[in-house]
Amino acid sequence: MKVKELLEMVDEAIMKVNLKIVESTARIFESPYTSWEFNRRSVDLEEELERLKKLKAFLEKRDPEENAEALFRDREFEELLKYLKYMRTLDRYEP
Repeated sequence: MKVKELLEMVDEAIMKVNLKIVESTARIFESPYTSWEFNRRSVDLEEELERLKKLKAFLEKRDPEENAEALFRDREFEELLKYLKYMRTLDRYEP
């Protein structure tokens, strides 16, 4: 996989996380019973967003045609792909 392909995955994950932050923040005021859960979820998503932004900054410094697997250790790349796949599927309700 090329760095530019991985960057596209990261961008998509950033977009999804941003949308979920907005959604969770908006739902904080729905009910006093669920406000804490949605507030906590927003904070957690902000942390994930920062992690994704750091990854994007790291990848942007690399050559877009470079082999992305060479940038990470043995299992790190596989785990990164799983993480990005999960972050790109944040469509369901998760308090």
